[in-house]
Amino acid sequence: MDSHRRELPAGTYGFKDVEIGDQITTGSVKIDAARIDKFAALSGDSYGLHMRSKDAARHGFPDRIAHGLLVLSLVDGLKFQAGAQLEAQASLGWNWKFAAPVIVGDTVTAQVTIAGKRRIRDGKRGILTLRIEVRNQHGEVVQHGENRLMTYV
Repeated sequence: MDSHRRELPAGTYGFKDVEIGDQITTGSVKIDAARIDKFAALSGDSYGLHMRSKDAARHGFPDRIAHGLLVLSLVDGLKFQAGAQLEAQASLGWNWKFAAPVIVGDTVTAQVTIAGKRRIRDGKRGILTLRIEVRNQHGEVVQHGENRLMTYV
């Protein structure tokens, strides 16, 4: 594994501009009850653990738990609101783990690391593999995984 680590300053970066090990730290977002309620209405997922504190308590949690896919969606948004931007053409997929619950009131931030890069055959585009860790306000990893992103070369 490459020991290179560089936090990318604000700007727009293409395939040629980044190296394995480069990092982007996103801003943060608070997971409040209104976000959970809106996601449940949009997705149709109104499982009690997400919607009612008493149901969450019955399962041993201190309060409502955010949908894992809500947090992932917000992380993707944070990635594209960060000061350092990748010239993306398309997301090609996610390999993702929900490591710990995100409780209503938590604030999450993501650390994005360039973990791989390769050109595709046409030579005009490349694929960046982004390793992403999502942490709550206590520094605990709550979600993590990889996103493959097609970029312009």
